[in-house]
Amino acid sequence: MIASASIISCNFSSLPFKHKFSLSKSPFSSPKTSSILLTNHKNSLNISRIPSFLHTENLQKKDRLHTCQSSSNTKIPQDPSPVSSSEEEDEENENLLENGDGGNGNREERDWTTSFLLFAFWGGLMYYVFLLSPNQTPETDSYFLKKLLNLEGDDGFKMNEVIVALWYIMGLWPLVYSMLLLPTARSSRSKIPLWPFLVLSFFGGAYLLIPYFVLWRPPAPEVEESETRRWPLNFLESKLTAGLTFTAGLAFIVYAILGGGDVWKEFYQYFRGSKFIHVTTIDFALLSAFAPFWVYNDMTARKWDDKSSWLLRLSPIPFLGPALYLLLRPSLPVASTSLKGASVDDK
Repeated sequence: MIASASIISCNFSSLPFKHKFSLSKSPFSSPKTSSILLTNHKNSLNISRIPSFLHTENLQKKDRLHTCQSSSNTKIPQDPSPVSSSEEEDEENENLLENGDGGNGNREERDWTTSFLLFAFWGGLMYYVFLLSPNQTPETDSYFLKKLLNLEGDDGFKMNEVIVALWYIMGLWPLVYSMLLLPTARSSRSKIPLWPFLVLSFFGGAYLLIPYFVLWRPPAPEVEESETRRWPLNFLESKLTAGLTFTAGLAFIVYAILGGGDVWKEFYQYFRGSKFIHVTTIDFALLSAFAPFWVYNDMTARKWDDKSSWLLRLSPIPFLGPALYLLLRPSLPVASTSLKGASVDDK
């Protein structure tokens, strides 16, 4: 029985005998030996020359019974089936999409502390604009607004050149921000659309754009190739649009600079007393201050940040820096619709 056994392991959970056995001692003069071949499916062990005194008849008093388990009844753990590298990559891509990374790397979720501070800044700013900003010349403000909108006839009064340039540049800023924010500043983790804020910025400037900055949750969703051929991306991505915007802004800035020192002194006096000029100038400063961040965001989405660091250093220049970047930036990387459909079919 022992010779035919295929025992490879024993669990020595001993059980004491309930009955006493009187076993005769056998001399060890001529120990008989047995040969046992223990085999496994993978490894083989040859154990030979097992002395016969290990048999059960040589057990002494108060010995314990050792229970042995046969390897034939023991399940051999199987190695897990290998997973191909392509399957691992697919699982990683699915996890990235589920986590909202959108293929832009392991970007962490935005810290809401920044949003809270930005919201607090916006609240204080609106409080200042409506309640604390100077308002000494309300009638003059109304007259200036009509002159700039061409609602007032030619009465011989010449508008300040800096005010005229500021007015028209403020009409170009929303276009610059539309080109910067669409589509690379859309929110994939929020259902709040971007376009209403861009439309309102033509009337309220940065005062109505900052609320979107508070609610913005990156990264931006992928852009399909067909989307770039439709309005408004085909217009905003056009180099002609960027070139005309840069040229017009440059012309207005040169016009204001050539006005001379007296013109700028007069503008400063208007800034101190006119609510309209005061609030518009602050709006211009805010748009100039936020622009470098959105330039960098758009630059990163186009994977051009390592080749255009000099443009990032120029982006703090009011209006001209961001407009120059829009003129020189590369095309937007898109996800091909056919390749996307093929990947879905493979799954």
